[in-house]
Amino acid sequence: MRTDAEVQWVPVREVGDVRMGKQLSPASRDAAGQFPYLRVANVLQGRIDYTDVKKMGFSAAERETYGLKPGDILLNEGQSLELVGRSAIYGGTEGEFCFQNTLIRFRPGDLVLSAYAQVIFERWLANGVFAAIAKQTTSIAHLGGERFASLSFPLLPLPKQRRIIEMVRALSAQECAVEASIVKLGMLKAGVMSELADMDRGIFGDVLNHGPQNGIYKPASSYGPEGTPIVRIDSFKGGPSDLTRGLLRVSLGKGEIDHYGLAVGDIIINRVNTPELVGKSTAVGKLVEPTVFESNMMRCKVWADLAVPAFVETWLGGPPAKEHFRVHAKSAISQASINGSDVRNCPFPRLDVPGQLEFLERVAAVSDQQKLDEAELVKLGKIKQGVVDDLLGLCVRA
Repeated sequence: MRTDAEVQWVPVREVGDVRMGKQLSPASRDAAGQFPYLRVANVLQGRIDYTDVKKMGFSAAERETYGLKPGDILLNEGQSLELVGRSAIYGGTEGEFCFQNTLIRFRPGDLVLSAYAQVIFERWLANGVFAAIAKQTTSIAHLGGERFASLSFPLLPLPKQRRIIEMVRALSAQECAVEASIVKLGMLKAGVMSELADMDRGIFGDVLNHGPQNGIYKPASSYGPEGTPIVRIDSFKGGPSDLTRGLLRVSLGKGEIDHYGLAVGDIIINRVNTPELVGKSTAVGKLVEPTVFESNMMRCKVWADLAVPAFVETWLGGPPAKEHFRVHAKSAISQASINGSDVRNCPFPRLDVPGQLEFLERVAAVSDQQKLDEAELVKLGKIKQGVVDDLLGLCVRA
């Protein structure tokens, strides 16, 4: 045992009972005494999902051994490396469920509050403590009951444990409120976007001033640290994008730059991509130097009095346009392609520029609030982490 001020560092096994669950086997599937048990799929971060619970055979003695009690903490024993050790407190009825050996059960002793232990386990997950001791087998990492039981646990007096729990719960309540706001805003945005599906439509070709034009092809030997930035299919995700940094460069002549050079307001559409991403689009919003686009995409220019580039970007990223490209794409092994005719004939709303701008303003109002809420959620997470670390006296370590 090590002591630092109020903190007593003791192995996890000394502050609670650590037990692996029962192994699932063909015999247990058919055995008498079928009983519900929890597994990795049921234990999410901070909560237990009871919507899909399996059963296997448990004898009376096994139900005594593997039965859960309120306050037990279940941790993922076998998971991906970044999620191994994910945990939640069981709050159900005593003996209502057992647990499988893909989980580890920690049953706190008299000196540890479940909620406090859960705070420690969540910090160990976030800080990579669990990942550091896990053993990797193929794509699954195993925490190991003995390795977990040997970790040094920061035991504090019960009053300080309660203080930490109160602070964490207060901040978590704020997080939940912000998360609920983000969900509500997402639903509001989906409602605004759904208006697009009901609009009278012509075709995209009706608003095109130029294109679709295929980009330039250059061999790999033309790419290097110097030259002109080139937009490739992995340069943007679809929707608003930043084409001012992170681009590869290619050696080009002035005529090539003039012919394939992008301008603000251009629409870039993936001509070739995986089936789910073909037709992925973005509007060029800002350029800091001459920039060209690659041959596996097409460039379109729209009439300024008929279409707003940002609205075109929004439309092409919505369900009607995606469905059009999916239906008309030509498949080849793992790739799909569309051509200029597919782009020109893509359905497009018969909505004038003022109407497009008004629609974009409504979408932007919701999106801007979403970004503020998301930033607030990140801020709260950092505050909670800092508060916990301060209250623990930097004791959250293995």
